[in-house]
Amino acid sequence: MNDPVRLACPHCMTLNRLPADRLGDGPNCGRCTWPLFARRPVDLDEAGFRAHGERSELPLLVDFWAPWCGPCKVMGPQFEQAAARLEPALRLGKVDTQAHPGLGSRFGIRSLPTLVLFSRGRELDRQSGALSAADIERWARARLQ
Repeated sequence: MNDPVRLACPHCMTLNRLPADRLGDGPNCGRCTWPLFARRPVDLDEAGFRAHGERSELPLLVDFWAPWCGPCKVMGPQFEQAAARLEPALRLGKVDTQAHPGLGSRFGIRSLPTLVLFSRGRELDRQSGALSAADIERWARARLQ
């Protein structure tokens, strides 16, 4: 049986329901008609985190970063590359902890960059420090099994 998966649109935050086996078919949002997967991380604020991290059933890998952080700048392009390879198995998002300190505080982010993997609003695991795209992909896939 192919149960539907609820996932948030990265553009309008509307929840969409799709059969799990159709996630890789290039689906569009039922409301705004934009693609549900852009193969790049979604910039998250409080509302975006609620939509993608709490209401969506698709796992969410979040890069907590800041613009002044050197290792964050190094890892940014690597995270972009990982998004292209990990979607649609999971959504990747970025939280600028300088612009949205409440999210960094809420999750006890003490060092940057920090990756946190969420599933249905629950933290599964975290990893601090800059990683390559291959290491990000390997780490995320291992945590989802």
